[in-house]
Amino acid sequence: MSVVVQRRTRRVTRWIGYTALTLVVLLLLAVAGGYAVARRSLPRASGELVLPGLRAPVTVYRDEWGVPHIEAQNEHDLYMAQGYVVAQDRLFQMDLTRRAAAGRLAEVIWPSQLETDKFFRALNLRRAAEASVQSYGPWARELLEAYAAGVNAFIAEAKAQNRLPVEFLLLGYEPEPWSPVDSALIGKIMAYDLGGNFEAEVYRLQLRNQVGPELADQLMPVYPEDGITMIRYRGGEGAEEPRPGASAVAGARPPGSSLDLTGLLALLRVPDEGRGSNNWVVAGSGTRTGKPLLANDPHLGARTPSIWYEQHLVVPGMINAYGVMFPGAPGIVIGQNERIAWGVTNTNPDVQDLYIERRNPDNPYQFEYMGRWEDALVHRELIGVKGQDPVPFEVVITRHGPIISEVVGDPDNRPEEALALKWTAHMATPELEAVLLFPKARNWEEFREALRSFHVPTQNFVYADVDGTIAYRTGGLVPIRRSGDGLLPVPGWTDEYEWVGFIPFDQMPEAVNPPEGYIVTANNKVIDDAYPYFLTYSWSQPYRAMRIAEMIEAKLGDLTADDMQAMQVDYANLHARTLLPVLLPAVERAGVTGTAATAVELLKSWDMVDSADQPQPLIFHLWWSELTRMLYEPLMGEELYRRMADKGNVTDMALLAAAEGRPNGWIEAAGGLDKLAADSLQAAVDRAVALQGSDPGRWSWGRYHRLQPPHPVGAAATPLGWLLNPTSYPIGGSGVTVGAMSFGGDGMVRTFAPWRQVVDLADPTGNSRSIVTPGQSGHFLSPHYDDQSAMHSRGELITRNFHGYRTGRALRLLPDQAGAGG
Repeated sequence: MSVVVQRRTRRVTRWIGYTALTLVVLLLLAVAGGYAVARRSLPRASGELVLPGLRAPVTVYRDEWGVPHIEAQNEHDLYMAQGYVVAQDRLFQMDLTRRAAAGRLAEVIWPSQLETDKFFRALNLRRAAEASVQSYGPWARELLEAYAAGVNAFIAEAKAQNRLPVEFLLLGYEPEPWSPVDSALIGKIMAYDLGGNFEAEVYRLQLRNQVGPELADQLMPVYPEDGITMIRYRGGEGAEEPRPGASAVAGARPPGSSLDLTGLLALLRVPDEGRGSNNWVVAGSGTRTGKPLLANDPHLGARTPSIWYEQHLVVPGMINAYGVMFPGAPGIVIGQNERIAWGVTNTNPDVQDLYIERRNPDNPYQFEYMGRWEDALVHRELIGVKGQDPVPFEVVITRHGPIISEVVGDPDNRPEEALALKWTAHMATPELEAVLLFPKARNWEEFREALRSFHVPTQNFVYADVDGTIAYRTGGLVPIRRSGDGLLPVPGWTDEYEWVGFIPFDQMPEAVNPPEGYIVTANNKVIDDAYPYFLTYSWSQPYRAMRIAEMIEAKLGDLTADDMQAMQVDYANLHARTLLPVLLPAVERAGVTGTAATAVELLKSWDMVDSADQPQPLIFHLWWSELTRMLYEPLMGEELYRRMADKGNVTDMALLAAAEGRPNGWIEAAGGLDKLAADSLQAAVDRAVALQGSDPGRWSWGRYHRLQPPHPVGAAATPLGWLLNPTSYPIGGSGVTVGAMSFGGDGMVRTFAPWRQVVDLADPTGNSRSIVTPGQSGHFLSPHYDDQSAMHSRGELITRNFHGYRTGRALRLLPDQAGAGG
């Protein structure tokens, strides 16, 4: 090599080195700058600041887990401070939630959200929230205004000091002011999140069009005859006779529709039968202390930050309450004070109906009713889209509700029929009044009275107090139908299927100090068929409730708070206990060899517990997945199968019936029970081999089944996932275990208990516990962003800090005049 070439090579090498060094330095500076910007937006947790509108000073203490303990001298200031503090920790989450509910994601994220925005515009939740705020009493509106003022004080402060959460910087927008309507909207989106009946109706109508009514009707929801039902209807003064559809599915089906719902179906959620909750309460006669115990672990979507925000609210002499609320709304929806405790699960009520509307061929905004054309209400809107021109959209509302079937399709070529949604959440409902009254209730009578305002979403409330009372009550509005069973869309051009009222408050399911000495709800059937009103047919599988009752009965008379805590992470699989005695003999009759035969032997020796370190749960759950796919997908197709409703109970009962020689049309089409069982097991084993190798003894459930609640920005933008998504860890359980951990096709948990509580009424402020996962804060640099995940994985809870919190950091919020003097 010549000297000239060597010199040039050295120059190039030096240039590359300098360039690389420069890029590294620039990258480090960018990271340092980004870190500094992000760190600047961490919540201020100590010192003093003026909060305009306060009437007296408020002190906010943050304990070692970041939980705020808010001490105020009146309710107005308490909820203004709550709004400020929650915004400190969760402002981006609050803003994203209200945008999703109002159909305003595309304007700040990307055009891919446009169809979703259209769907939520059509749901019309924002207008329902506006009407709801007007229905509140003056005292409640005042507190909603105070909460919004607290949120807005933080927004103004963060904008002025350039301290908005980093997600706003990443997406390039600033939050708008908060309002009481936004708080009411939080309640509406939770009603949607906990609903799903109308989506099941869309699926069933499309299914009937595809496979015919005979096969479709074999998949109508059922509940096992031996499935647990905790409450026995005992009648009472004013009780009514059973109404049509109250205790048995009507034999005749309403006329169908030839509507093509493929596009709408694609927008609907994939059902998650693990979504639900557990709560139970044990009377003092069943506990070691002689006082009640209450446990609750609501199962909702796995996400970061948690859907729950934990807090301690104090107004001396009036409120001393600890619990959780959805970020963006005031009060405490689940929790305790020093005298009472309460918990909730979803009742799964049928509070949604789809009506088939006949359109006037000469006027697309008129629909037939009782032989006449009626004008629909039309709202013409513009949907903002980031980087593009706004998109026009029409929200068309008939007497039954908004048209949802035309979210996709050609707006200039509307079909002759449309689907309108009637839903209790579209009404003006004052549920936040109840949430503001719960913390002040001192006994069952006061708590029950607060439930009069709780209209949506309909929930199972369990209750306990220091005086020894335990109770259950269904809270919410449930419609009474003139006819029909709510399973399929019904004609909207006649009054035959109209709602004629709601179940009277005093006749909702209720139990106070039942003779059993305990009450359990886990989205199972809550009351027997003697009850004269129709609630729903779509009850969850009974396994969680059955297992909770089984564990309570095993120690009744000596139960402790430690027992309640251990029960919340119990992974016994009663689904496997029910089906394996049917499926394993079927496989042996059909005959399997090799790895599949080894899998059979492992299942025979299984303790039926979904432990993370065992291979058997992996085999069983993959088997169930492949069995249902092979049973249903060939006839209904992939898209319908993905959105199949009531899969669990329907399939279980079909398999049990087939084992007794009564196969339905679906099982016959799959070649019979034995072939179905053997083929699906082989497919499951093939999947397990591809995932974890050829030795079943080395497989483990936890290598596949993992928990990592994703951050919305981290999930959508992969490079940010490592920064914003919390720790991933193996976890036991499944969608059918008390320790609920339902999962998707990749094994990642998508529904779990992001919050758990156990309240000991023998010492409610000293021996009550909870945990919020992954942590209390929504700021990725906060030490409380992901500090509770490890404890969650071990089944631990944190003792609630009712007494020692004043040793933590304190932020003093001052009214204008005090701030001026300080």
